[in-house]
Amino acid sequence: MKRLLIALAFAAAFAAPSFAHKFEKNGITVHHPWTRITAEGAAVGVGYLSITNNSKDSDKLIGGTFEGADHVEIHEMKMDGDKMIMRQLKDGLEIKPGETVKFAPGSNHLMFVGLKAPIVKGPNVKGSLSFEKAGTIDVSFKVESIGATSSSDGDHGSMPMNGDEMKHDHAQ
Repeated sequence: MKRLLIALAFAAAFAAPSFAHKFEKNGITVHHPWTRITAEGAAVGVGYLSITNNSKDSDKLIGGTFEGADHVEIHEMKMDGDKMIMRQLKDGLEIKPGETVKFAPGSNHLMFVGLKAPIVKGPNVKGSLSFEKAGTIDVSFKVESIGATSSSDGDHGSMPMNGDEMKHDHAQ
């Protein structure tokens, strides 16, 4: 019985970090950052997560970093009639007090541009998110399979997307 209790305590100690995959600073909470494996030679990757603003003031996500990428862009995806339009939010993304913004497949996402090597299954990948008021929050992105629609750490929801209907709009 004592061995069983020790084994359960040991397992719980190592399982807890996967349930606590959130990062907090100055009223901003980042939940379950994740990315997908990329194919050999891919120049870009994507990042997903949820951000909750627990402060009394609006804040703005203005950028970030991803280990192994030249830079990070914030992208928005919206339907325009029957077309899915993706555009970079060069001025960032406002998060109002009490609001949770989800970054998920077919929706808002982070674009990791200029990958120096493919994103592979293994340890989490270090990165950061920069906010106008909260400052920089260090995070780690869990790496999921190439076709994942959500992280195994949390439910992010998804929106169906037909790649043939996506139009890139980088003009602002």
